[in-house]
Amino acid sequence: MKQATLKDIAEQLNLSVTTVSKALKGYPDVSKKTRAMVKELAKTLNYKPNTFAVNLRTKESKTIGLIIPVIVHHFFSNVIRGIVAQAEKKGYLVIILQSNESYELEKKQLDLLISQRVDGIIISLANGTADFSHINAIIAQDKPLVMFDKIAKVVQCSKVIIDDRKAAYMATQHLIDTGCKRIAHFRGALLPQNSIDRFLGYKKALIDNGFTYDPSLVYICECGDMSFEEGQKNAKQLLEDHNDVDGIFINTDLVAIGAMTEFSKRGVKIPEDISIVGFSNWFMSSVISPSLTTIDQPGYDMGKSAFKQLFKEIKAKKKNTAFTPKTVTLETALVKRDSTK
Repeated sequence: MKQATLKDIAEQLNLSVTTVSKALKGYPDVSKKTRAMVKELAKTLNYKPNTFAVNLRTKESKTIGLIIPVIVHHFFSNVIRGIVAQAEKKGYLVIILQSNESYELEKKQLDLLISQRVDGIIISLANGTADFSHINAIIAQDKPLVMFDKIAKVVQCSKVIIDDRKAAYMATQHLIDTGCKRIAHFRGALLPQNSIDRFLGYKKALIDNGFTYDPSLVYICECGDMSFEEGQKNAKQLLEDHNDVDGIFINTDLVAIGAMTEFSKRGVKIPEDISIVGFSNWFMSSVISPSLTTIDQPGYDMGKSAFKQLFKEIKAKKKNTAFTPKTVTLETALVKRDSTK
């Protein structure tokens, strides 16, 4: 059966297409009886509005694009939930794309979203993104764009972030306060701003407490994949390199869980031998044994906030009013569990 149109409804009820359109929209100049009759037949025929035609008329697609580095990640899945929840309230669909931490794929996906005429874009940058010309090109087109989590400070757009330096400082300070004297750091890749800031927060906490910063205690995720296996690999290397480390601040919970698994295999007790603090507060962090002390990263709230900011900018553009890019910083908290003393 072909899709029903306004013309089909109009012909069956012997009404004009304009009257049918008004009736479906609830215009008061169409009688209640006619409105009810039109809506009943539209339901029977399973009539759906032609969104393409509506979009051409309103110059809105009612869709937004979301580009994230990885979908199978507790933090990003929570961000998606927050964005979709807010988008649905405002009648928007969300096109979700995964860059796989690839700069080249990220560029292609941005081009795709522009070709799909999305009303705005939310993005967390790939680890491989060091050149931001493709982002600036989008902004130059007056397309609303909001960055979150992995952002570029030099790009003039709205951003939703946490204070990664402050959070990392808090994590490292907790290790110091619980008696750790030799503290390592499993950091992310070199490029992402959040990885840089967490490293700087770790380093500052050491220096502020009179510790000597030792670069040999910092293990970089060279592959860019903050994975369980990366945690295992770094844990093995740490045990080969140092026998005096008694605390580790780790960039994400998944890497921390990989490290804890490797330490357990090798008879290293947590927290008796080594205390560990993760970052993100995954569900798994609360159910593993010992449970993982971590920084709670508000992914759901970050997603909600990112969409709300994008929606404000979409409305401002529609009204042809100026807006000033805004940076929203959400609070984090240390969740103390059994992996620290």
